[in-house]
Amino acid sequence: MEVIKPYKRGCGYSYALGAFPTMEMLTKRPEIAVGVFVHSSFTDRAKVENLCRKIGVPVWNNDKAIARLSDKENVFVIGVFRTAEQRLDPEKPHVMLVNPSNMGNVGTILRTCLAFGIHDVAVVAPGVDWFNPKVVRASMGALFSLRIAMYDSFEEYVSFASGVGREYFPFMLNGGAEVTPASCPKPDLYTLIFGNEATGLPAEYAEIGTVIKIPQSGEVDSLNLTIAVGIGLYSFSERR
Repeated sequence: MEVIKPYKRGCGYSYALGAFPTMEMLTKRPEIAVGVFVHSSFTDRAKVENLCRKIGVPVWNNDKAIARLSDKENVFVIGVFRTAEQRLDPEKPHVMLVNPSNMGNVGTILRTCLAFGIHDVAVVAPGVDWFNPKVVRASMGALFSLRIAMYDSFEEYVSFASGVGREYFPFMLNGGAEVTPASCPKPDLYTLIFGNEATGLPAEYAEIGTVIKIPQSGEVDSLNLTIAVGIGLYSFSERR
């Protein structure tokens, strides 16, 4: 019988809530697909069923399971997939999130990373569980095109990512060089580092690499994390 238990961190599987994230999972990561729930009232079921048939993934018609697994009324498709640890590509640019705590923000950041061609995201613990269905849905399925890995500390990450000419750019409110697309550094290999939504980066990150500050008016204390990541990614991608 198909899996119908609510998601719990570390359980080995998760859910893509909605037709679009499910199709992204089936298209980008078919090897992790377990099965797909389709609601009896879903009007575009042939597209989902045909793809599932092509890649050998079962389709389950179970309206009660969909209602149980989703906290939204407009969910008609749920993709079940296996979760697994991933390894970042040490020869690609990375985004690092230090202690992120908001699932919606993390999902949006993952989607933004993919939009700017960044496929590797490091998370410094403690942090949001990116396999949580809320993160998967907020990412609009972008998660299935990314490599994401958690590290216990920045030092653990550096031991993996250093040694290939990587440059580090912590984004902080105080000090550092103001970055715009025109003034942005242009290294081939880099890590953009962003802190927690409420507290930003710890003070010790000011001693790491080149500190970056996004220019803003004095009428607000800080930018939303997702906005800051978007500006940083745009600035660095423009220079590349």
